[in-house]
Amino acid sequence: MAKLPPQHVLKFSRGLVMNYVAMLLCLKCTFCPSLSGVYEEHNGTSRTAGMNGSGPSRLVDPLEDPLPGVGTYEDFNTIDWVREKSKDRDRHREITNKSRQSTVALLHSISDAFSGWLLMLLVGLMSGALAGGIDISAHWMTDVKGGLCLRGFWFNHEHCCWLSNETTFQERDRCPQWQSWAELITGKSEGPFAYIVNYLMYIFWALMFSFLAVILVRAFAPYACGSGIPEIKTILSGFIIRGYLGKWTLIIKTITLVLAVSSGLSLGKEGPLVHVACCCANILCHLFTKYRKNEAKRREVLSAAAAVGVSVAFGAPIGGVLFSLEEVSYYFPLKTLWRSFFAALVAAFTLRSINPFGNSRLVLFYVEFHTPWHLVELAPFILLGIFGGLWGALFIKANIAWCRLRKTTCLGHYPVIEVLVVAALTALLSYPNSYTRMSGSELISELFNDCSLLDSSQLCGYKQVSVDNSLADRPAGPGLYTALWQLALALVFKMMITVITFGMKVPSGLFIPSMAVGAIAGRLLGVGMEQLAYYNHDAVIFKGWCSQGADCITPGLYAMVGAAACLGGVTRMTVSLVVIMFELTGGLEYIVPLMAATMTSKWVADAFGREGIYEAHIRLNGYPFLEPKEEFEHSSLAVDVMRPRRMDPTLAVLTQEGMTVGESLVESTHFSGFPVVVSSESQRLVGFVLRRDLLISIDNARKRQDGIVSASQVVFTEHTPPLPPDAPPPLRLRCIMDLSPFTVTDHTPMDITVDIFRKLGLRQCLVTHNGRLLGIITKKDILKHMAQMANRDPDSILFN
Repeated sequence: MAKLPPQHVLKFSRGLVMNYVAMLLCLKCTFCPSLSGVYEEHNGTSRTAGMNGSGPSRLVDPLEDPLPGVGTYEDFNTIDWVREKSKDRDRHREITNKSRQSTVALLHSISDAFSGWLLMLLVGLMSGALAGGIDISAHWMTDVKGGLCLRGFWFNHEHCCWLSNETTFQERDRCPQWQSWAELITGKSEGPFAYIVNYLMYIFWALMFSFLAVILVRAFAPYACGSGIPEIKTILSGFIIRGYLGKWTLIIKTITLVLAVSSGLSLGKEGPLVHVACCCANILCHLFTKYRKNEAKRREVLSAAAAVGVSVAFGAPIGGVLFSLEEVSYYFPLKTLWRSFFAALVAAFTLRSINPFGNSRLVLFYVEFHTPWHLVELAPFILLGIFGGLWGALFIKANIAWCRLRKTTCLGHYPVIEVLVVAALTALLSYPNSYTRMSGSELISELFNDCSLLDSSQLCGYKQVSVDNSLADRPAGPGLYTALWQLALALVFKMMITVITFGMKVPSGLFIPSMAVGAIAGRLLGVGMEQLAYYNHDAVIFKGWCSQGADCITPGLYAMVGAAACLGGVTRMTVSLVVIMFELTGGLEYIVPLMAATMTSKWVADAFGREGIYEAHIRLNGYPFLEPKEEFEHSSLAVDVMRPRRMDPTLAVLTQEGMTVGESLVESTHFSGFPVVVSSESQRLVGFVLRRDLLISIDNARKRQDGIVSASQVVFTEHTPPLPPDAPPPLRLRCIMDLSPFTVTDHTPMDITVDIFRKLGLRQCLVTHNGRLLGIITKKDILKHMAQMANRDPDSILFN
């Protein structure tokens, strides 16, 4: 097949529905590719038949010899959801009809129905295994920055000391088998020189890991950087980004995710695990014909894979399903809900079997609180929600401003230097503070901790008071005051460094940094409330439920509520976030505080802007994404948005009988599709044909059909029109034309038109008046119009 001319400007949303009627009419075509088999391999068979009464000619059987490429999509294009769903219904109807005819066909029907569950099983197993390997590797490499285990270099700090018989309870993190770099290099573990050696080695390993991460991403898989969730949301809405979910992206993202997390940068692995799970699903889809050949069915699997990613990230299978439903998925039928739950369950079971944290839990910071909360505490919980909303709005604006600066200045031309500078700055400032030196997961685990009398954590540095209740509230000691000052500095550092870290050319998740900010703020408030209750137990607000010597306030609970509030303010998650936090802690009675803080956070953040961080990055990158949660509040009509405008050239159309094979309209324009009208004078709409299908069909006809020359007439009618005796045989392409394109009238309100685009997943819609074609509205036209109404740059919508 001849090489197609390149498309200089990529147009989405220009193809319409290929319905069942069109496929039936396709059987009558003299030459036509079969739409029911557009993905099948070309088998080279043909048959001889008469054409136009002019003698025998070599024709193509549309059923036995479908054209490869017809009905498929190019890169940076939008799929036609209606056509894809119609194709799947026809395929399923054909399999069902054949299953009544033979046992072999019945077995094929059963295997086809079971293939979806088998695919979900494989996705869960593969994602769970990869997540377990990432957790183990990241934990080990994070500890390598501090030292090595003499018993075996592959043991991390915790496992190394578990095997030691010389570990004391007071110093559980110290054992002779684990030696710091100062001990290995100088033989000394204490003193200024040992501290400097450990400091320098910490910075060295941080730079080494971050350098390897950014180099691997830049050299082998540029799509492996970032969180991946904005792009996955766009892909699930129907957009095509070739290679974003490919095998190289999976391999590099898995390796560099471990390196980036281990480098100590203010990022997490939980968000990128969604990308990893979707890569696994996309690769495994190629094993099953039903999902390999249908873009809409594949996106159902990717929606389930997003649930799997959150399930293995947090050990929260139910929260993962709700996350996919609430935050990521564009089309989520009931069948996908069941399969998402099954896949998330399999992934969680696989991760639990690997036991990456060695504590029989799915996550590192699993805690259980034993003290109930009181109604008065709703006030500080709501205060944490306000803080989370303010932090979320501030972070989004600051991060988008920084990312825009990176895109529009020379800073974006040096991603390796940027990563190294940020990694060096992070390591330099985080090492002196023990709460910024530890990984994000360990920090959150420390902040969620519910202090006991035997706890050696600095956050539990209370003065010992002899009371009957050993877990009663106690006055803060010097160790706790030191920890609070360190936490306050850690809060400021985390808030600032996360803004410039998220969006760099390394895998970077936002869940853990956001939760860490909220957990620090919550712990500080919780300790403050605890001391307030201890010293003022006779005050009005504490009297009656917080008597002297009682265990009233749980600072770890405040940390958990703060973590949920900040994560909700950044992402605008609500239901799924509450369920994830519930699954993390196992405390059903703390759902009300979590709900209060999360909803308050969302309301406060929405007051400054309704976009979450993922929607903001989608808009920053110019992806063609129609946000389902955004309302269209303007009173414009379809005629105000359609093209051509009043001063534009006339709409490029094809007539059903007036075009020849050598017509230059298709090759001289960059439109991805053309309306077909009766004639140039009447402009009565007949259908719509895709440019890609038209080029492939014409090119194939030139090579495989006798008598087709540049002067051959292309007809889209059911019956061949009369031709002069010396005219070459016509090329009938009615079957590649959509006979029932979606249309609206010129006075249709745009809010209704936008809803049609969202709920049907349309690429474009034709505008008519009394059956006469006036113009066309594409998804990009709607996005540009919405940008104009919001006083934004309409040309920011990329991928034309």
